[in-house]
Amino acid sequence: MGNTSSMLTQYDIEEVQEHCNNTFSQQEIVSLYQRFCQLDRSGGGFISADEFLSVPEFAVNPLSQRLLKILDGLNFKEFVLFLSAFSSRASLQQKIEFIFKVYDSDGNGKVAFSDMLDVLRDLTGQFISEQQREQVLTHVLEESGYTRDSLLSISDFVKTLGNSDLKMEVEVPVD
Repeated sequence: MGNTSSMLTQYDIEEVQEHCNNTFSQQEIVSLYQRFCQLDRSGGGFISADEFLSVPEFAVNPLSQRLLKILDGLNFKEFVLFLSAFSSRASLQQKIEFIFKVYDSDGNGKVAFSDMLDVLRDLTGQFISEQQREQVLTHVLEESGYTRDSLLSISDFVKTLGNSDLKMEVEVPVD
C-alpha cells in the first residue's frame, strides 16, 4: 500500500476502512486510492505540500496553509483518515476533533485567543478590520463562557460545538 504503483488488496481496503471508522465504503476507498495515486506524482507513497497545492480547490482555500501543516507527508491511510472528517458518515466528535487540529496550529493541545484570531484572519482577509475580528471573537467566547485569556482544550470545543448541526461534507465520486 506504500507504493502507489501497487493495487489495493481486499485486506488493505478493510484495514483503511477500519482506520477511518468505516466512514467510507470499500468502493469509495478504491476511488480515493486512485485520486491519491494521481496526487502522488513522485510515486513515493506520500503526498507532499506541493502535490496538495496542485489541487485548485485546495490552493485557493483560505485555510490551505494551516491544513498543509496537517497534510504534508501523508500516506494513503492518513489521507483517508483526514478526508473522513468531511464525510456525511463522520460523527460530530470526528468533525470537532478535526476543527480543533486546524485551530491548534502548534499542536500543544490548547487553543488560545491568538490561534482563533489567526484562523478568523485567514477566513476574513481584508473584509473586516482587526478590531472587528477581536470584538466578534471576544463576544463569541463570552457567550460560550470563556474569556480572551482562556486556553481551550478539545473538551471545550466539544462542549461548545457539541450541540451544533455542524456540516462539513464532501462527496467522494465513485467510478
